Amino acid sequence: MFSDTHFHFHYLVENNSQEFGTEILEQMAKNRIYFGLDIGTKCSDLAERAQILENCLEEIPDVNLQSKLKKSIFFSSGIWPDPDSIKERESCLEELRDSIEEFKESSSCFSSHLAAIGEGGIDHHWNPSGPDGRNESDFDKEMFFGEKELFEMQLELAKELDLPFIVHSRDGFEDTVDVLRAANYNRGIIHCFSYGLSEAKTFLDLGWYLAFGGATTYTKKAKMDELIELLQYVPKDRILLETDSPYLAPVPMRGSENNPLLIKYTYEFISEKIGLSVDKLNKIVDDNCSELFKLKK
Repeated sequence: MFSDTHFHFHYLVENNSQEFGTEILEQMAKNRIYFGLDIGTKCSDLAERAQILENCLEEIPDVNLQSKLKKSIFFSSGIWPDPDSIKERESCLEELRDSIEEFKESSSCFSSHLAAIGEGGIDHHWNPSGPDGRNESDFDKEMFFGEKELFEMQLELAKELDLPFIVHSRDGFEDTVDVLRAANYNRGIIHCFSYGLSEAKTFLDLGWYLAFGGATTYTKKAKMDELIELLQYVPKDRILLETDSPYLAPVPMRGSENNPLLIKYTYEFISEKIGLSVDKLNKIVDDNCSELFKLKK
């Protein structure tokens, strides 16, 4: 099974059922998942997300599969830059701190599996009718400043806790780089990388890993050469793959709900573009996960 550095498991359960979540986890374990990262977006969602996953885990009859998942599933905790969180950023950050401390002291089987802070960052993709409800009219000068400050505050927390950061950056490259340079903390992942080669070089020079998801498989023929050049430029020790499930299902499942089992299509697509076998790419990504997240397995 392939490592997946970005998924939102609780949405899969909420959109379907606990039984569905259990089946996904069981298949992940049977396929020998190496590393999976469940991503946070709200300041207080960590314990609830872990509990949902643990509830599904307990329904798997095979204790060996349960054990495998307990070793392979990790969590991040962070604040996505929605307008309310930006406006209440100071209290949200305090709540994030508190939720992390409570989680570490909890009885959860995942209490030692906080592996990253995030996702957080910059989003200037305006789509009021989309699931994010992103509306440019909500963002005056104060909101743009607040978004950057919320991002930097979380980077400082990641630095304090000595954890990688999961960066969300969409249509906001310059502001993202401004904050990264101001915080001077460049350890983690540019999630769902959606920029070009020039931007990739900047992030790589700063020290970031780049994660590619299902949207990579949507590339049109006219842009394919540019994509191949980008993928081949990324150093092998800096490439990661993700689903961002339940979003962005890869071709041939585009338009359906995504889940971690579908990441195989992204591995197949990218391995072909960079001239590696799927098994070789799989090993590269696993090794990169081990290095970035300091896995002890």
